[in-house]
Amino acid sequence: MADSVGFIGLGAMGRGMARNLHRAGLLYGIWNRTADRAMVLAAELGCVAADTPAQLAQHCDVLVLCVSADADVLEVVDAVAPALRPGAIVIDCSTVSAATAREAARRLAAHSAEFLDAPVSGGVEGARDGTLAIMVGGSEAAFERARPVLSAMGRAITHFGPSGAGQAAKATNQIMCAGIIQAVGEAMAFAKAEGLPLDALIETLGKGAGSSWYFVNRAPNMVRDAYPAGFRVRLHEKDLRICRDMAARHGVQLPVVETTLRHYGELVERGHGDEDISTIFRLKDALFRKPPDEDPPSQ
Repeated sequence: MADSVGFIGLGAMGRGMARNLHRAGLLYGIWNRTADRAMVLAAELGCVAADTPAQLAQHCDVLVLCVSADADVLEVVDAVAPALRPGAIVIDCSTVSAATAREAARRLAAHSAEFLDAPVSGGVEGARDGTLAIMVGGSEAAFERARPVLSAMGRAITHFGPSGAGQAAKATNQIMCAGIIQAVGEAMAFAKAEGLPLDALIETLGKGAGSSWYFVNRAPNMVRDAYPAGFRVRLHEKDLRICRDMAARHGVQLPVVETTLRHYGELVERGHGDEDISTIFRLKDALFRKPPDEDPPSQ
């Protein structure tokens, strides 16, 4: 499968993932909606920058997608499907609904191609280092064929079942993330109000029972009051809306999801939607200090 992988979607995650496919000797070429970004990365890696998704697809046995939303996935699938080689595999690492994954699989099956929903977790650091957790849905046979490609991008790679199962697993992850960011934000705001040395606190509690990847890697943002985009508020908000819709099919409303969506709405309204999700600390910190120009967030 060497030199037969194409990559579509060169955002914060996608660039690192494409670089790791190149390091593994698998990457043929790339495409991105913003062509300049593709041209720059292609020059760096010495690979092809295709003019269109279909042009890339006709040269590849495997296409990896990492785009923003459900409509983007289906748009790319429709664009590449007629150009794919028989038996080609499309691996979608975007976070979309399980229903979208099943629809993409149906559309590609009509062109004798396979589809794997393979959303990822691990942040831009995991994408850069090739240590992502990858949750896969689709046929077992396609999963095994695609394993070398997945292994170039991630470390924990699990097949969860048929099409849509990978996205259901990712939705589970995003619900967990919502709870973790709420807890860490509140804890750090409390610690700040108590006058604790926050850097020392992170170093110590990072080795304790309450620690997590998020705490170790994102609590420092709260100390610096700087929130460079690792995982943007707008994107997690989009993911949690997917979780809300999936839960609603069971007749359930999830309190952590609803609270976090309400807080994200406040952050977007205040102009923080493109910051990292650790910016939720702004709202938690405001609980302990009530500035005259704004009310503390609703809880």
